[in-house]
Amino acid sequence: WCVGTCASCFATEVQFGHAGAQARGDMETAAAKNKAMKEAGFHVPDSFDKLPEMIAQVYTQLVEEGVVVETPEGETPQVPMDYTWAKKLGMVRKPANFISSIADDRGEELKYCGVTISEVFAQEMGIGGVLSLLWFRRQLPRACTKFIEMILMVTADHGPAVSGAHNTIVTARAGKDLVSALCSGLLTIGPRFGGALDDAAKMFAAAHDSGVSAKDFIEKMKKTNQLIMGIGHRIKSLANPDQRVVIIKEYAKKHFKSTPTLDFALEVE
Repeated sequence: WCVGTCASCFATEVQFGHAGAQARGDMETAAAKNKAMKEAGFHVPDSFDKLPEMIAQVYTQLVEEGVVVETPEGETPQVPMDYTWAKKLGMVRKPANFISSIADDRGEELKYCGVTISEVFAQEMGIGGVLSLLWFRRQLPRACTKFIEMILMVTADHGPAVSGAHNTIVTARAGKDLVSALCSGLLTIGPRFGGALDDAAKMFAAAHDSGVSAKDFIEKMKKTNQLIMGIGHRIKSLANPDQRVVIIKEYAKKHFKSTPTLDFALEVE
């Protein structure tokens, strides 16, 4: 179909088509072109409004003749809902800034890693059991949870003469609240107080994993002038052992099948 057949309805010259197109004679009008196409065998409707009907007739004929083979149409994809509109209707909420995959208090009862708080008390998990759920994200054997509790017990207090306790006391005496006083003390934990435990664990674990022998490890530390954390207390020694260490060590050797890092540390000692 050639558009522009309505040009004859206007008293003045009306241009249809691309820029610069002109009908410089009757043979170049839209009506003449449609007539020529029809005489040449084109499917041309009598008017523009009958074009859809003509297309349907030709398509049906081609299908019946086998020229066009129809195939099932694919499923129409669903248009995603506009977020702003959905939020305004209350159908969605603002995405969470952060989530917790450990503790869950959305239901009727608080859960620690899938275990309800009532089950925690019914099974008498204790502090060690709760920490195993929160930190290790699973329920550890009783020997492990008791080990955690023992560590908390032997490190619960270190007297008032260390930096952490001293700063806590001074801050509390200055009239600050409990949280501020605790933070003041916690911020002084470092290699010379409290942090030696962490550094000893990291040092012995890294040395053991590297496959170095205890003797070579000691020689390396001596040559690089580094302290071996956990070794060399001014008061406690092999002759005068710290009972906290003895208790933890004996429990670990008794209840755990394998203690490679502890064995390496004892060899160094």
